[in-house]
Amino acid sequence: VMVWLRRCTHYLFIVVVAVNSTLLTINAGDYIFYTDWAWTSYTIFSISQTLMLVVGATYYLTFTGVPGTATYYALIMTVYTWIAKGAWFALGYPYDFIVTPVWLPSAMLLDLVYWATKKNKHSLILFGGVLVGMSLPLFNLVNLITVADPLETAFKYPRPTLPPYMTPIEPQVGKFYNSPVALGAGAGAVLSVTFTALGCKLNTWTYRWMAA
Repeated sequence: VMVWLRRCTHYLFIVVVAVNSTLLTINAGDYIFYTDWAWTSYTIFSISQTLMLVVGATYYLTFTGVPGTATYYALIMTVYTWIAKGAWFALGYPYDFIVTPVWLPSAMLLDLVYWATKKNKHSLILFGGVLVGMSLPLFNLVNLITVADPLETAFKYPRPTLPPYMTPIEPQVGKFYNSPVALGAGAGAVLSVTFTALGCKLNTWTYRWMAA
């Protein structure tokens, strides 16, 4: 009974975390709605993607103990995103259907660290977290480059006049604009270590809950 309870809980966690990861990262790359704030949005989205990927992938990786499952988890997120994007696109939203699988190479790095350090959790947290945090903003740049031209999209999908409280504020060029990749990678490298540790901890808590 405990074996099946453990397996069912494991699969439930994977589905829940993967779905939530996808929901939280679904807009990453859709900079057509953030014309004035494209680089700022890119930085924030890069960090959010990094954290969502790393917590789920680490949980899955440490639960199975098999290098390669982090990449499999990223593949789940990618497929979920394609399905969601396809549904929104079919409803007439001006979203690009092609979403580059930016999570896969970063997840591969996580698997590589786990394998290279002979399944050392502390090395996974430190090295794996830093590598994912630093690499994903770079891969996410592909999303920004391949997205539809904002002006072209604006003409194709005209929107009604915005009420005064919704009027966009003129962007302040400076902080985010200088180097969004470096900013995202720097913040991601620090924050993802914490979330990698959380992924490991979720695994521990799950086992303890099932063993009680």
